[in-house]
Amino acid sequence: MNENKELEVIDLRQVFSKIWQRKMLFVKVLPIVFILSCLYIICIPRTYTTNTKMAPELDNPMSGGTLGDIASSLGFNIGDMQTSDAITPLLYPDLMEDNKFVCDLFNIKVVSKDGEIKTTYYEYLKKYQKRPWWNKMMAPIKQLLAPKEDSVVKKSKQFNPYLLSKKDDAIVEAIRNNITLSTDKKTGVISINTKAQDALICKTLADSVRTKLQAFITEYRTSKARTDLDYYRKLMEDAKSSYERARRLYGSYADANNEVILESYRAKQNDLENDMQLKYNNYTAMVTQYQAAKAKVQERTPAFTMIKGASVPIKPSGPKRMLFVLGMTILAFFTTAFYVVRKDLHLTF
Repeated sequence: MNENKELEVIDLRQVFSKIWQRKMLFVKVLPIVFILSCLYIICIPRTYTTNTKMAPELDNPMSGGTLGDIASSLGFNIGDMQTSDAITPLLYPDLMEDNKFVCDLFNIKVVSKDGEIKTTYYEYLKKYQKRPWWNKMMAPIKQLLAPKEDSVVKKSKQFNPYLLSKKDDAIVEAIRNNITLSTDKKTGVISINTKAQDALICKTLADSVRTKLQAFITEYRTSKARTDLDYYRKLMEDAKSSYERARRLYGSYADANNEVILESYRAKQNDLENDMQLKYNNYTAMVTQYQAAKAKVQERTPAFTMIKGASVPIKPSGPKRMLFVLGMTILAFFTTAFYVVRKDLHLTF
């Protein structure tokens, strides 16, 4: 049994004719959507973005040898990210997940481009953020419906970045949304992208994050060397105290028995002199170790190369008001057109 299947073809002329017959519907819908889109997008605060790039010095004790040379000739660099550190540049973006690193940004001094706002970044996010009017209307309702603060957080006298109140936690999340860290796997270049409602504050934030990140990397890379430095400093100070006591004891004994010719006195004087000399030798050895430890700290201190500095953005990055309004208007046109010709397409809602 042969079934004849007819191929249904949509007649575009009929579709356009249908749309033209209902043109008054488009005349009503499109201006309304245009006006509502404009009113909505104007209420959304504008934001600015900027970025800065830096390249930290890598601790690369193994260059790869012949294997590295062969890989380089083939276009691969297997030694770029090779380091003896536990925290490699690929892990630096994960620092934004740590509350302490984010909370260290609270006290950044920020000044708005017009000079009217001079405060800390924490207070700026807390008091000077522009919000849509509907968010302002919903704020009291959310505050009433919000659960009560934990008593442990209230009783805490010292600020603990790992025990935050709900307001502080919201600010921490806002900071995370405003800052993006990324690392190029091939070159190790660290990119810092920041976002703010003020252009100058946006640049200040990028510079501050770069400085904080450099301080963190330096502190981590030199932590063991600085511990060794403190250890040798204590040994040097103890050796110096011991030497000075031995020297005073020898000097006082030699002065008191200067004219004594008894061998017993001379033997004791020699013992004191030898003890003083041993302590002096120990002291000089500790001074050498201390100087070597200072050199080690300097050696472990990484150098940073700023590839691109953060600049004050001239134009806001978002929202794209014209594109939004145009997109909503086009969407309204096609939605209305689909509503008009839905029967001809044998579709129903």
